[in-house]
Amino acid sequence: MGYAGKDRRIHSVFVTRNTEYHVRRDRCVGVRDRRTGEWLRAHLAVNSRVSGAIRFTGDGSILPNMGRPEVGESLFFQAAGRDLVTSTILAVDRPPREVVTRYRL
Repeated sequence: MGYAGKDRRIHSVFVTRNTEYHVRRDRCVGVRDRRTGEWLRAHLAVNSRVSGAIRFTGDGSILPNMGRPEVGESLFFQAAGRDLVTSTILAVDRPPREVVTRYRL
């Protein structure tokens, strides 16, 4: 039987088609290209707050989610006075410990 208490994890990785968004609590601490494995230090999302998520429906409407983003939604950032919407989240994972220790916080 697994742990039944409150989830205390503070690091998440939101995986999209081309990119991984590494998040500590609600702040993006790193963006990595999935194809090359390179960190994209100048990406607009880096050091930006995850403001929520949006889901595009089949009829073209948009459903906001102000809570924790989920698979099938797109991350929504308000970064440097601009809005940033990612492609669809394919997975939400925990980053490996060795990756977390290399974050530049």
